[in-house]
Amino acid sequence: MLYFWQNFLKIFQFFKMKTKNFIFSIMIFLAASMSVQAQKIALVDINDVLSALPEYQNAQTELDKIAATWRQEIAQEFDKVKSMYNKFQAEQVLLSMDDKTRREEEIIKKENEVREMQKAKFGPEGALFKKRQEMVAPIQEKVFAAIESYAADRGYDIIFDKGGATGLLFSSAEYDKTADLKKRLNIK
Repeated sequence: MLYFWQNFLKIFQFFKMKTKNFIFSIMIFLAASMSVQAQKIALVDINDVLSALPEYQNAQTELDKIAATWRQEIAQEFDKVKSMYNKFQAEQVLLSMDDKTRREEEIIKKENEVREMQKAKFGPEGALFKKRQEMVAPIQEKVFAAIESYAADRGYDIIFDKGGATGLLFSSAEYDKTADLKKRLNIK
């Protein structure tokens, strides 16, 4: 604001405005500055909020149990592959070339099956991810609805996640200029 006044005074001195025009300009500036409202911004640690909810804690506990069970199953399957390989190593000298090739293929096939099982359980679109979405998404939606309601009640324009992963949790539609930018770029 000080910068504005300094520039305003320089412009005034440059044009040597009359006193009447100067007072009128000051009144317009004061009226405009009074009508401008500051944005209300808040920070929320979404992880802290979620971890304090009993239903979220229960969901996390259940997901941890499921993941531990699946890890154990996969470890047992990898142990079977290792056992097959060790047995093959011990018997290799006694096997014909065809038997060696067949056993190697069996070991490779079994190892690939276990890796596929691991991917199906823990991959980006795996069963654990889907289970997490199924169990945690309703809780997150409840929290985001509470944040939106809180923002509306308290008059907040923008709410950020200070935990970092989520970023922007809420913003007033008034500040979303996506449609304006699309219009400028002639995008529908």
